Amino acid sequence: MSKKFILIQISDSHLFAESSGLHHNSNVYQNLSQVLTRIKQLPHVDAIVFTGDLTQDHSEASYQLFAQAFRRAEITTPVYYLAGNHDEPELLDRYLVAPPFCRTKVIETPHWQIVLVASKSETPAGRVSQQEFHRVTNAIDTKKSQLLLMHHHPVDVGFFIDRHGLENKKQFQQFIDDCSSIVAIGCGHVHQALTLPIPLKRGDISLFSCPATSIQFDVSCATVSNSGQGPGFRQFTLDENKQIMTDVFYL
Repeated sequence: MSKKFILIQISDSHLFAESSGLHHNSNVYQNLSQVLTRIKQLPHVDAIVFTGDLTQDHSEASYQLFAQAFRRAEITTPVYYLAGNHDEPELLDRYLVAPPFCRTKVIETPHWQIVLVASKSETPAGRVSQQEFHRVTNAIDTKKSQLLLMHHHPVDVGFFIDRHGLENKKQFQQFIDDCSSIVAIGCGHVHQALTLPIPLKRGDISLFSCPATSIQFDVSCATVSNSGQGPGFRQFTLDENKQIMTDVFYL
């Protein structure tokens, strides 16, 4: 049996300064805590990646609550993170410092690289900077396969959140088209678990979006609305034959 790497993606916790804070009538701290408890029960996890939007109210206390939730759940698996449009990267680095949190943006396995791509801009929409493209290019080992994880979605998903998607989609798609070892993209931000094609000249690859730990968006509404579906997370299983399997879990 081939050695498989098990990666959990969580996203969009939208915490407040108080653990009692409600986001569209959902207790988001409690939801995050329940997700972490469920992840802790999984038989084996090699890494956890949080793809942004830790905070809703932009308070420093919300970052402290996020770290507290991991301590209380007794998570010891390495946890990697990047900023969403609501987050301040310097606050992530200030409060997510003690284990299990890791600042590095590339996870190395014998056959894979999981590369975290920064897409936060000055607006709710995303942008991958030229500096970030250079960083990712320099990080990529073309002898391995890459799964790229980011906050913003690089193709339209068909509902209101597209107003705040990645602004330089064409540039990003050209970048991944030019690097044939990139196998798939995962994102947060859309508060839904979707699988969509990214059209490339070399052949389509898949975009996998992650359900939120906070609320799932109602895709039939013109603005943010709680669909009522429970909090969730995504699991990636990466094998030595460059194959990705993925499952979505809801509570």
